[in-house]
Amino acid sequence: MKKLLTKIIPLAYGQYFNLYTLFAKKKAANKAFNLFCTVRKGRVQPQQAAYLEEAKHSVEHVANLQIQTYHWKGEKDTVLLVHGWESNTFRWRNLIKKLREANFNIFAFDAPAHGYSSGKYLHVPLYEKALHHMAQQFNPKHLVGHSVGGMTLMYNEYINPNPKVEKMVLIGSPSEFHEIMEHYQDLLRFNDRVMNVMDKYVQDRFGFKIRDFSTSKFAESNTKKGLLFHDRFDAITPYHASVEVNKKWKGSQLVTTEGLGHSMHQEDVNNQIISFLES
Repeated sequence: MKKLLTKIIPLAYGQYFNLYTLFAKKKAANKAFNLFCTVRKGRVQPQQAAYLEEAKHSVEHVANLQIQTYHWKGEKDTVLLVHGWESNTFRWRNLIKKLREANFNIFAFDAPAHGYSSGKYLHVPLYEKALHHMAQQFNPKHLVGHSVGGMTLMYNEYINPNPKVEKMVLIGSPSEFHEIMEHYQDLLRFNDRVMNVMDKYVQDRFGFKIRDFSTSKFAESNTKKGLLFHDRFDAITPYHASVEVNKKWKGSQLVTTEGLGHSMHQEDVNNQIISFLES
């Protein structure tokens, strides 16, 4: 029954949006976009709490939200960690262990609507506001982002070039916003009329069209040293995303893996990150 509902509910939403756009385009677009941005997982689980409690730092105020930050003190360069969709700072535990052993100064934060941070929705422009605030607050020399966190790193550098940042690491990150939205359309089976009103809504709200938001496009002006990790068989974000970013980002190198999945918590990946940051 549960499996049946997970198939029926998205289709019902799609038909609802198909009908709603005939009568109220802006309201329909707003509802469709909010549904897309609604976060359903990623809050702190009981088995994660003790680890995060020990490192809690400040609560920062961004876009009328309370954003929880974390700090592991070290004597070397400051590294800022930016997690992915429906995750939280706990996902970095394996890399944090390596970074602490190497004596890096580590900051991280829970995205809006994730971990201990407040909110209900997340989209990259909102995540970018939080990231930009943290970069100003903690002055990192290096940035590490996973999945949509990596996408946010690239967008932030594109609109707010930061001369203090030297290196950026992206792990399993998407590139083209239109591919994400097309997946959303396939899931809900809404028609192109809905997609068109959403495109207009995104442009009016954020100043860009869906096809304009491209990490590979942002990479063309990126002057940082970059390290990209992507598994060839990643089932969450397509491998070709990092291939295209690597082509456009002159200072980047791409590490291709096979069979490591999307999360990439493996020791070899973390060791390569440490080597890159120390080089």
